[in-house]
Amino acid sequence: MTREEEFQRQLIDPTPPKMSEEDRDLGFGSKVVTESRLRFLNRDGTFNVRRTGIRQLSTLNLYHFLLTMSWAQFLGLVLLLYFLSNVGFGLFYTLLGAESIVDTSTIPIENIFLRGFFFSVQTFATIGYGTIHPVGLIANLLVTIESYYSLLANALITGLVFARFSRPTAKIIFSETAVIAPYQNGSGFMFRLVNNRKNQLIEVKAQVLLTRFVEKDGATTRTFDLLKLERERVSLLPLAWTIVHPINEQSPMFGLTEEDFEKSDVEILVVLSAMDETFAQTVHSRSSYKLKEIKFGWKFANLYNEIKAGEPISIDIRKLSKIEKA
Repeated sequence: MTREEEFQRQLIDPTPPKMSEEDRDLGFGSKVVTESRLRFLNRDGTFNVRRTGIRQLSTLNLYHFLLTMSWAQFLGLVLLLYFLSNVGFGLFYTLLGAESIVDTSTIPIENIFLRGFFFSVQTFATIGYGTIHPVGLIANLLVTIESYYSLLANALITGLVFARFSRPTAKIIFSETAVIAPYQNGSGFMFRLVNNRKNQLIEVKAQVLLTRFVEKDGATTRTFDLLKLERERVSLLPLAWTIVHPINEQSPMFGLTEEDFEKSDVEILVVLSAMDETFAQTVHSRSSYKLKEIKFGWKFANLYNEIKAGEPISIDIRKLSKIEKA
């Protein structure tokens, strides 16, 4: 359905459309839908699933692993590779003997392993001070092999560092709690989010789904309902965005109490997509809320700072999750 057709439909019938069976399938499978009572999405957006029976080597993707690990892990792994490489080549130089690696400096390194190690460091990094140099055919062949190895290693590491820097990702902070607070003439389900980076996100779109167990044809099954939002998209996200689902008679949350949330194992899934203006690419972020993270009868506190003459509008992100009694 195009935007124009959707707009015409809403003019005739303002109630949100029912999700088809195809739209209800989020890829978890019927077994999870009917039996699992664990949350689908963790707060950090990772899926709460586990796969067994697959050989670890068949699922190993080294490039993806190196791109998705944290920067601390990546830099630590590069440092370990650099150190072990020089230790390995240092041992090979040691096996050739002291006459194959000559140190002509004023104070030569007596320990043959340390001499080979530091010579390997100079060769690996193409430093070449000249005081330590190889002698003989075998030593020079080993230098040739290390030079070729270091050429490939430096190229691969440089490419990975560039890929990690250039990979667009969203850094969205979701409020730690969601609230069901007074809204207009009734109530509404609300949560807040903010962009944790200084880059600009445009055409930000939110999709919120309610999942719960219901009795259907004598069996217990999990349903997925797309929640109609007060505003499903914003053109820009310079400050914070409070996403609101009005709980009216058309809402699947209408009439549900806190006890109903617990009994039906309610989980509210949030999927966010936006265009990163810096990279001109689409980025995504996910999260979810369970009953213990939803407060009934509370509202969000004001996070806007006091505006003084001549100063821009500002918010205090530390208050993103701050709530108070409604």
